Amino acid sequence: MEKANMHSLDMVNENIKKIGNLFPECVTETVDENGNVKAAIDFEKLQENLSHATIGEGEERYQFTWPGKREAIHNANASTSMTLRPCKEESVDFDNTENLYIEGDNLEVLKLLQENYLGKVKMIYIDPPYNTGNDFVYNDDFKEDTESFQSKSGMYDEDGNMLLQNFEKNTESNGRFHTDWLNMMYPRLKIARNLLSDGGVIFISIDDNEQENLKKICDEVLGGGNHVVSFCWRRRKTQANLSKFVSQVHEYILAYAKNISTLSFNRIPYSKEYISKTFGNKDNDPKGLYQTGPLARPANSSNKEYTLTMPNGRKITAKWSCNQDTFNQYVKEGRLFIPKDGEGMPRIKIYLSELPGMIPNTWLDDVASNDDAARMIASIFGSMAYFDYSKPIELINFILNLGSDKNSIILDFFSGSATTAHAVMQLNAEDGGKRKFICVQLPEATAEDSEAYKAGYKNICEIGKERIRRAGKKIKEEFGEKAKDLDIGFRVLKLAESNMKDVYYSPAETDSADIFDANNVKEDRTPLDLLFQVMPECNLPLSSKIEERTIEGKTVYFVNGNYLVACFDEGITEKLIKAVIDVPDSDKPYYFYMRGLGLESDKVLDNFEQLFVHYSPTTKRKVI
Repeated sequence: MEKANMHSLDMVNENIKKIGNLFPECVTETVDENGNVKAAIDFEKLQENLSHATIGEGEERYQFTWPGKREAIHNANASTSMTLRPCKEESVDFDNTENLYIEGDNLEVLKLLQENYLGKVKMIYIDPPYNTGNDFVYNDDFKEDTESFQSKSGMYDEDGNMLLQNFEKNTESNGRFHTDWLNMMYPRLKIARNLLSDGGVIFISIDDNEQENLKKICDEVLGGGNHVVSFCWRRRKTQANLSKFVSQVHEYILAYAKNISTLSFNRIPYSKEYISKTFGNKDNDPKGLYQTGPLARPANSSNKEYTLTMPNGRKITAKWSCNQDTFNQYVKEGRLFIPKDGEGMPRIKIYLSELPGMIPNTWLDDVASNDDAARMIASIFGSMAYFDYSKPIELINFILNLGSDKNSIILDFFSGSATTAHAVMQLNAEDGGKRKFICVQLPEATAEDSEAYKAGYKNICEIGKERIRRAGKKIKEEFGEKAKDLDIGFRVLKLAESNMKDVYYSPAETDSADIFDANNVKEDRTPLDLLFQVMPECNLPLSSKIEERTIEGKTVYFVNGNYLVACFDEGITEKLIKAVIDVPDSDKPYYFYMRGLGLESDKVLDNFEQLFVHYSPTTKRKVI
C-alpha cells in the first residue's frame, strides 16, 4: 500500500529524468535539507559532455533578461498541492460532457493540468492582459505560500470572488512596468509548452505595448525556430480620428509550434466572397461549383509538344499537361470544358468540393472585428455586451481551422468572455467535430457600477459560464438534427487549497500502520472532491467518465470503466473489497484508492494486502 502524492508534478525532477536519459552519467544523488536522498545533476560532468557548446562566466552572449526572471523560472517548475473541486450545480451535463471550465489563478491550474494533460493539448489560444497601463497583471508571489498570501492581501470577497482592486493597475509610472508583466507571462508560457502535443501550436493575441517582449520570451520558451507566423488582425473596421498621431486599428496574433518539424497547418475554407467571384456552374454540373484551368502549357515550358484529339475530332498540337488516355478520361468524367462551343482551347474543371481550402496570409482584414464580438455577446445576453474588447468567434474559428483537428483538446487559460468555448461548439456543429475545450479564468469581481453587476453577475466567471450555456442552446436550435449529439456541456472545477490537512504533507517518514490512522482530510471536503484530486495522479483526464455505485452501503466511484476504483467512506469491509476485486481479469481495477480511516476494523486492515495479493495482485493500492 502506497501513500498518494496529492500534489502536482515537480518539473525539476522531470527535467532531471530527461537529462538522465541523454547523459545517465550526469545524474547523481545528494541529500536534501531533511536528510532524504534525492536525485541531482553533476554539472561538471554535464559540462564535460557539452564542452564546446558552453559559455564561460562573464562571456558575452545573446540573452533577454529582467529582474525576477530566475524566480519566475523556479515558480514554473515548482509543484503545487492545490486541487480542483468539482461544482456540479454550476455545470451543464456534468456526467457526460468532456469540456471543462476552471475557475482560479491560471498558474496554479496549469501546474495541476500538467499531471494529466502533459503533451496532450493540440492547440492553445490566449488573449492575455496587454499591459496597456489600464489593466492589471497577476500578482505572483514567489516567497509566500498561497494561503498566507491570500489572507494577508484580501484577494477574495466573502463570496469568493477575486477582487480586482487588490491588483493595482500596472501604469507606466511603475518602475517595474514591463518586468511585472514579463514575470506574469513567463512561467505560464513555460507550463503551456509542456501541455502542447508534439504537433501542437499556441496562438497569442497582443498589441504593440508588449508585442516585442512577448516575441522574445516566446523565442526563449518555445524556441525561435518554432515561430510559425505573426498575424496582423484588423480589429476595427472604422477609424478613430482622435488619436494623437496614428489611428491603431490592428493587433497581432503570434503563432508558435511545439515542434515546427511536426506541425501541420490546415488550410482555411474559402470565403463566400471569394467563391462567388471565382467559381460557377453555368452547365449545371451535378458535382457543383467549379473553376477551370488550362490543359495546354506555355510555349516555354519543358513539356514536349504533341497532338491531342478533341471530342469533336478536331486535332490540336500543343505542349499538354496530359496524354490522350488521360484526356479521354476527363471527357468520360465530364471534367472537360471547351469554350467557344467546342472551338476554343480545352480546359479542366476544378471542383470546389475537391479543393483543400486556401493558405491564409498574414493580413487578417476580413475576419471580423471587436464590434462584431460585442454585437454577438449582446445578442446572447439581450442587448448587453458586458465586455468591451472580446474577440469575435469568427477570429477564433479561423485559428481553430488552422491549428486543430476534429478531435483536438483546445486550451484557453485567459478565457475572459469564453469566446473560445463558444467558437469550439460552433465549429463542432458546422463540421461534426468532437473538439474539447478547457477554459481557465480568474474569478475577478465585477465593478458594482457595471451593467454586469447590476444584472447579477458578481464575477467574470459567472458571465463566461452563462455565455456558454446560452450559446450552446442557441447553436443546438440553429443546427437542429445536425447538432443532436453536440457536446454543449461543461464541468465546472474551482481551484482550492488541498483537500488534505497540512500534516499529510509532513516530510516525516510514515510507516504502513500510520497511514491507516491519520484523520488527514479537511472536514468540509466531499468524496467527489477527493476523487478529483487523485484523478491527475492516475493520469486520468478531468473529463473522465465517472460512475457512482453503492456497494455494501458505501459510495464507490468507477472512473473510465474500472481503471480507477475509489471509496472514501469509512467502514470499508472485506466484502466490499472482494466485490471490487474478485471479478474477471478484464474488470479488475488498475488503481484502488481509499482514505486512511476507511477500513472497518483492525481485522480488515490485517487482511487488506492479502486480499489484493490473492484476488488482484496487479492493482495499485493507494491510501490518502
